[in-house]
Amino acid sequence: MTHPIEVTIIGAPVACQDGVKDLWRDVATWAEGQLNVRYGPRVTTRYFDFFDPESPPLPQGSQLPLVLVNDGVVSSGGKISLPLICKEIEAVDEV
Repeated sequence: MTHPIEVTIIGAPVACQDGVKDLWRDVATWAEGQLNVRYGPRVTTRYFDFFDPESPPLPQGSQLPLVLVNDGVVSSGGKISLPLICKEIEAVDEV
């Protein structure tokens, strides 16, 4: 890898019968660890709660969780997919 790559994940706490859970933050933390093992310091991962003042604006029509690689949308809604994130990282790194 020749340049830094930034993965940004935006999620929100989920209210359920057992209270409020921060499941997307937990998955994002797990993904960050996996990406660190695979790519080292060349890839940074940041998680934002949708309600954080520092959270980047969501592209029109996007859904949570939103996953960006270098500000490009990788996935919107559904799940946080590590294989999809890795595929995009490798595509960005080839440029």
